[in-house]
Amino acid sequence: MAKLVWYINDKHNREGDFMGIYLNPGNKGFWMSIRSEIYVDKTGLIAYTNKCMNTEQKYICVSRPRRFGKSMALKMLAAYYSCGCDSRELFTGLKIESDDTFEEYLNQYDVIYLNMQQFLIRAKGQDMIEYLERAVIEELREIYGDFFPRQTVVLATALEKIYVKADKQFVFLIDEWDCVMRERQKTEALQKQYLDFMRDLLKDQPYVALAYMTGILPVKKYGQHSALNMFREYSMTSQKNFEEYTGFTEDEVKELCERYDMDFVEASCWYDGYMFKKYKHVYNPKSVVEAMSCLDFSDYWTSTETYEALKIYIDMDFDGLRTDIVQMLGGGRIRVNTRSFQNDMQSFHTKDDVLTLLIHLGYLAYDAETEEVHIPNKEIIGEFENAMSVGGWPEVMRVLRSSEKLLEDTLGGNADSVAQGLDKAHTEVASVLTYNDENSLGCAISLAYYSARKDYRLIREFPTGKGFADVVFLPLPHTRKPALVVELKYDKNVVSALRQIKERHYVQALDGYTGEILLVGINYDRDNKNKPHSCVIERVIK
Repeated sequence: MAKLVWYINDKHNREGDFMGIYLNPGNKGFWMSIRSEIYVDKTGLIAYTNKCMNTEQKYICVSRPRRFGKSMALKMLAAYYSCGCDSRELFTGLKIESDDTFEEYLNQYDVIYLNMQQFLIRAKGQDMIEYLERAVIEELREIYGDFFPRQTVVLATALEKIYVKADKQFVFLIDEWDCVMRERQKTEALQKQYLDFMRDLLKDQPYVALAYMTGILPVKKYGQHSALNMFREYSMTSQKNFEEYTGFTEDEVKELCERYDMDFVEASCWYDGYMFKKYKHVYNPKSVVEAMSCLDFSDYWTSTETYEALKIYIDMDFDGLRTDIVQMLGGGRIRVNTRSFQNDMQSFHTKDDVLTLLIHLGYLAYDAETEEVHIPNKEIIGEFENAMSVGGWPEVMRVLRSSEKLLEDTLGGNADSVAQGLDKAHTEVASVLTYNDENSLGCAISLAYYSARKDYRLIREFPTGKGFADVVFLPLPHTRKPALVVELKYDKNVVSALRQIKERHYVQALDGYTGEILLVGINYDRDNKNKPHSCVIERVIK
């Protein structure tokens, strides 16, 4: 495969087809992707972009967290559309090859590939826009220099001339489009200049056959400078047609686990949790690839960035934000209004704005149907713990550190010690999280059992067919520990909690599990100031 691709590229260069850095960058990037040890076929995305070609939907903005395959998708599109190379062999056997539009657009367009991050870095003391236009025009002049005046310095002007005189359209692939908004947060003049440039370059321009840009944030809202409104946006709050291509799907991860003899349940605990309307289980692709390659489940995505970035946002002093974070650490979900977010990293007016940013950064998962957020998986939970451990959350950290002892007492059947441990945990978090009902009690209990996540899959409100068990701890396959079914009561008694577990057959609902199960009934009595929690534990075999 490698020799064939390079022979084809050399042949086209001899015939005069141009391959550059920005203009027709070729197919080497995609070639490296498909020859990697792990490649998951996402070429179905091309069928959708083909449908958008030269239509009102030709402007596509895809925003996702870092390391979620955005650049890889751009390299794939560059290999497919660029007329500077022949990529037919690269797509042999992949999904797009069987699509009706495959032949129609294969290597038929000049591609302009812009990595805005690189331009921002390389411009240094220069004007970024002038640097970008000068670099791209220089390459355009190699093959289209006869169609625009030599003194041309505006990229849009050069492209207009080429379109009129040579009838040439371009596919624009723009990576890290939002880096100016993320890395120059306080330079509003530069941001507006940049948006004006993007608008002039792309909006209503007949030379644009397709514009596909990616970033972490959706398009910045700037009043009249919201003029990139021609883009249809696909973000972490609504991926629409791009759900399947946002990360790895459940079926794709199952296949990888089978290939590498890795446990699928544990992979789900570590990397699942992102969800959309059609695809309810979307996995972090970077982490899955690393786990399979290394044959070890660990925190791969979060290790590529310091936890201090997360700490800045969760420490923000918005009313109710700390309570929401604690509830989500306990497995709870929080209602959020994502519509007020200004799509930048500094215009925060409410806690909802902070939570929405954390959705786009990948630290929270969003359920569009319920408009709720939650911490998606074990990897991200660990990042929250790291961020809180360096100060500002002492009460919560004391609860987390005590959770190992609470789990040991539970597994040992020591109900009195469990009740005492819950009393202590409640005292610690009372300033942040108040018991109002069984749901808030459930969040606090789940937080108190935080260390159990190492060996268990925690499920809040586990469906049983006859209601929901409040908290279920399913042991991971390698642990050889008993399952836990926890029923909570508020101002009632532990006997009724245990009776409900039995009468509603919660144990029978644990499909596929056989072995020892601990039935744990917990009651919180708000009138008992000295000993508010009571507990009873019973062992059964399934």
